[in-house]
Amino acid sequence: MRHADRIARLPLLRWQQMQGFTLLEVLIALVVLGVALTALVHAAGVSTRDFGAMRERTLAGWVAANVLTRVRLTETTPAEGRRDGQVSYAGRDWYWDMTVAATPDPTIRRLELQVFTDEARTDPVVQMTGFTGESLGP
Repeated sequence: MRHADRIARLPLLRWQQMQGFTLLEVLIALVVLGVALTALVHAAGVSTRDFGAMRERTLAGWVAANVLTRVRLTETTPAEGRRDGQVSYAGRDWYWDMTVAATPDPTIRRLELQVFTDEARTDPVVQMTGFTGESLGP
């Protein structure tokens, strides 16, 4: 056999000897894939949970803005003190507490509002402060 024929057959012999991946290579690939998929599922779960909390805060902010607007439009100078209430919005019940406080200007009141998801009012979802009075207008 000529030297040139042996060189030409060398890559073919090596290709015939290679049959596929070893068991160790397959196991390492599966471990890497498993770690990547676990991280992906965890990230999707965190994103879903964060979206739910963001939706709740957004809705609670709208509830707070609606309550403050209702007070501003119906009472020129509300009496000082605490108030609470319940409102249905976006298919659920929301509970709110409001403190009306005086300001240095006797015609203006400070309205501090907290919105809760539970009737026990244990943990406010959102807090909002507003002002109303004769000199501010609606």
